[in-house]
Amino acid sequence: MTSVKEFRVDEPATADQLGRGSFVFTDDYSVFDWGKMPDEIPDKGASLCTMGAFNFELLEENHVPTHYEGVVVDGEIVELGDALAAGVAPDEMSISLTQVPDLPFDGGSYDYDAYHADAGQNYLVPLEIVFRNRVPVGSSLRSRTDPSDHGLDRDSWPDEVVELDEPIVEYSTKYEEQDRYLDPADADEIAGRADIDRLDELARAVNHVVTEQAADAGLVHEDGKIECLYYEGEIRVADVVGTFDENRFSYDDQQVSKEVVRQYHKRTQPEWVAAVGDAKDRADEEGVADWKSLCDHRPEPLDEDVLGVARDLYCAGTNAYVAADVFDAPSLDAAVAAARDL
Repeated sequence: MTSVKEFRVDEPATADQLGRGSFVFTDDYSVFDWGKMPDEIPDKGASLCTMGAFNFELLEENHVPTHYEGVVVDGEIVELGDALAAGVAPDEMSISLTQVPDLPFDGGSYDYDAYHADAGQNYLVPLEIVFRNRVPVGSSLRSRTDPSDHGLDRDSWPDEVVELDEPIVEYSTKYEEQDRYLDPADADEIAGRADIDRLDELARAVNHVVTEQAADAGLVHEDGKIECLYYEGEIRVADVVGTFDENRFSYDDQQVSKEVVRQYHKRTQPEWVAAVGDAKDRADEEGVADWKSLCDHRPEPLDEDVLGVARDLYCAGTNAYVAADVFDAPSLDAAVAAARDL
């Protein structure tokens, strides 16, 4: 079980063979790396599954290798179009499985040598490959880097969104309790046998496909990430791509993604958000992996009307992105206007 989807194994992966399993998308959500929050967003799981499956099929059409096998309807693996034609918004996705070895934490650091010793030629690359098409004012990129680090002709970051002519690609840890960004040399070492240049190439290919599809729907694709598996010399895109949880999209300068819920928590539960930051800082100082055990606040459930606005935003956004009336939802214009009023 991840924070928002269940993970089912039908045939486990071995050292020399991919397995088979599925993601079952729930209506749970997570913000600030907290994991499962105390409430649910209705239809969110089906929204993410539909959008993710749509993107995987787009990637296959564009010759990008993935672990996707189809969506599951009544126990059968079918293409997304067949599910939607039958009036089903699926919430289960069939995928090829790879190995995910343990990542030991000892003496204040993670042992990636042990991870790769167990991984062999078949493993999930323990990185998130992040791509950015714009740099908003609140982006962590501004606090970690200067514009010149990315070839931008600026001395400092301006107090406005920076549109990028070419995407910025970065690497972040995947299985550490707190994500941390890495320079390419460290990312290359953590990736093991997986070639860092190929990871960069795949991230840019996925970004291109999702950005074009978003533009057709009137959405701006701001940033996102991919995860990848390595299997006997080939790298495939794994996990889920191009959804409103994995990526940030906007419509008429309003966020259409999990960022809406994230920002709402920052405005309405600032004590909890601050406590999360303090706990993460303390965990860094003390060399502790489980930062949540150091957090002295817990998040409160959201009001039903807020959850309803979030539901409509996910569903209306998915309808627009896949160009089909998958969900009974207001227009994207109306959903965005409601979100703007939160």
